[in-house]
Amino acid sequence: MRSLHGGESPWWIDVAPASALVLRCPSSRITAEQIATNAAALTVAERHGLPAPRLLAASLDGPAPRTLETVVAGTSTWPAACSAELLRAAGAALARVHAVALDPLPRLPLRPRPIAVDDFAADRRAGRMPATPLLLRADAVVRALPAPGGPAVFVHGDVWPGNTIVVGSAVRALIDWKTAGAGSPGVDLGELRKQVAILYDDDAPRLVLEGWERAAGTRAADVPYWDAVAALNTPTALYSPHATSRRDAFLRAAIAQL
Repeated sequence: MRSLHGGESPWWIDVAPASALVLRCPSSRITAEQIATNAAALTVAERHGLPAPRLLAASLDGPAPRTLETVVAGTSTWPAACSAELLRAAGAALARVHAVALDPLPRLPLRPRPIAVDDFAADRRAGRMPATPLLLRADAVVRALPAPGGPAVFVHGDVWPGNTIVVGSAVRALIDWKTAGAGSPGVDLGELRKQVAILYDDDAPRLVLEGWERAAGTRAADVPYWDAVAALNTPTALYSPHATSRRDAFLRAAIAQL
């Protein structure tokens, strides 16, 4: 029996000595609010049988919030040459999440863009970050459009290969739900399409979309808009010139369709 203390009272859980578990607590990389969001998201995920870790215990109200969750076996490292099957499977995993209708909640708020704790487009407009003509033009195009409507669904909020657990060509879980919430399916779909556009060839975003649409049984709405939103919510210069060039090509393709 292991006792973990937080808030006004301790909580306990039976843990085998060799068990692999994730203990989350505030750090330079995660806030108390994000720990609460992650816990709320894992609760929703378990309720609907979604591919995610399971929340084992939580203490969220005290000065040192913390949670304990399971580890899902597999890897978060995708292959250098990604298969069509894995890309489709990733899209299908998102469709399962988006099948859950969800109104915004205090710990799962409305997410108008992926990784909504950041707003790099606003930083560029305010002069807090350098800009390029492409990014400024694309931002103006997106801001001139009304935000797409539609019912809110459960969204992960930060979908990239590192936040998946895969085994072969199967996606076993989505992890790291600290920016989850309610929003359009496009919040996640645009982000993953952007990520694979940077990492792989030009066909990769199509395969993600194909997997999502097959699993959802419907066409995805407003894909160019959400692609542009995802591309705009990135730093002006990415981790390499190649990545920045790939992001820019993805953004150009999106705004050409708006």
